[in-house]
Amino acid sequence: MRSLDANRESIDQINVFPVPDGDTGTNLLHTMQSALDALLRSPIATVGDALSALARGALAGARGNSGVILSQVLRGLAESVQEVSVVTGSALRKALHRADELATAAVSNPVPGTVLTVLHAAAEAARDCPSDDLDEVVMAASRAGAVALADTPRQLAVLAKAGVVDAGGRGLVVLLDTLAAVITGQTVETPMDAPLVPRTPESLTTERESGSSEFEYEVMYLLDGTSEEAVAELRASLSLLGDCVSVVGDGASLWTVHVHCNDIGAAVEAGVRAGRPHRITVARFADQIAAQASRFVRDRAIVVVVSGAVDLFRAEGATVFDLASTSATPTDLLSAIVSTRARHVAVLPGDPDLGEVLDEAVAYAQAAGQDVVVVPTFSPVQALSALAVHDASRRAGDDVVAMAEAAAATRRGELSIAADEAITWVGRCQPGDVLGMLDGEVVLIEPGPATPESLLDLSCRLVDRMLNGGGELVTVILGADAPDGLADVLEDHLRVTHPEVEVTAYPGGQPDAVIFVGVE
Repeated sequence: MRSLDANRESIDQINVFPVPDGDTGTNLLHTMQSALDALLRSPIATVGDALSALARGALAGARGNSGVILSQVLRGLAESVQEVSVVTGSALRKALHRADELATAAVSNPVPGTVLTVLHAAAEAARDCPSDDLDEVVMAASRAGAVALADTPRQLAVLAKAGVVDAGGRGLVVLLDTLAAVITGQTVETPMDAPLVPRTPESLTTERESGSSEFEYEVMYLLDGTSEEAVAELRASLSLLGDCVSVVGDGASLWTVHVHCNDIGAAVEAGVRAGRPHRITVARFADQIAAQASRFVRDRAIVVVVSGAVDLFRAEGATVFDLASTSATPTDLLSAIVSTRARHVAVLPGDPDLGEVLDEAVAYAQAAGQDVVVVPTFSPVQALSALAVHDASRRAGDDVVAMAEAAAATRRGELSIAADEAITWVGRCQPGDVLGMLDGEVVLIEPGPATPESLLDLSCRLVDRMLNGGGELVTVILGADAPDGLADVLEDHLRVTHPEVEVTAYPGGQPDAVIFVGVE
């Protein structure tokens, strides 16, 4: 449950097939919640009892095509372990095979590149696993599911066009990874190989028309009091009314029915002829798409990409991407931008090396309809200067210009420890030397190893060098390796050498620089 809940929104956002109704993750979560509720209410004596309760609950509460398929996966697992007291690798192999059979049978027109493809790959890998060890079998299934998921855009053109993997397949991989983690005790997490690209209302409409454009409604209901023959007739009747037909049971007496159609009454009447329909739900795709399109909940947001100083920037109201704890990939940066749910986003990078990675993330966000602008900032102190003049009441374009001007008016300095030997403008440095940098160039070198005294001395020399060109305000962000009292030493030093200058120091905790310095 926790894994599905954590991934629900990201799965919803990549939902483009068979219709882009943006609810696959939500449907899987609700279906699994229903399964869990049934488990908690049922007397459990064996593994089979537990899985049977989960399957019954999932079927009764199945939401959407994805929920129906999940219910059949759980049913297949339950049927295969009824006589088993302990689940072994062999038992799991049989269970996944049965789940594959039932899930495929639940869909009227299986299509490559969907959750069924992912499930089939997992079942095949479990079957072919040379070991009967449970850990080995579940890991083989999990890895194969991840590989199959990554390949879904190459099998289904609508996924390739949107730049995403299959949403239902992604949900199944989350469940397989969670199962593997529980069994092995190791964290298993599969990233989405295709970048997550939120869709614009226009792209939603385009994808909808390339899917099932003639059918405007999703009809679902539970059915009991029927027979296999009546169910077969019901499937045939629904296939004449619409598409995405599935009529699946729990192996006992309960069935769940799902169809995309226009004639809601006829779909329900077909159920009445077959048995007793109840818990009838109808969803109009246009309504779901409209709800999905309204993803912007505020007008303006700032995203700051820096190493350390997280609390400092968050206190100023910015969304912070911390380079000290997270690798900067296009997908991760895109996620930070999208998570603001703002129509206009200004990105303040605090690292000059982000370059193409940030450009790629911004391009994806812009293509999805978000107005994203990168303000030229190359250090946390320049980002702080830009953020200080941010005014959400201004027009977005004017605000970006003001922030860019403030950043450009801030000279950036940095004191750090050399990691490698290198040639600089002021000579050769060795690993462990202390480097004073001004606007990206080394201007001071103090032979290592660094001591508190050498760091204090070089900090004062660096600030003096920066103030040679003038300045009224010195801002210092203290890193994790800054010696105690550094801010006080700087303040005392400047009181004597530059009494006209105001000094402000903040704890940043960044691991890659002793201090960042800004002069305005």
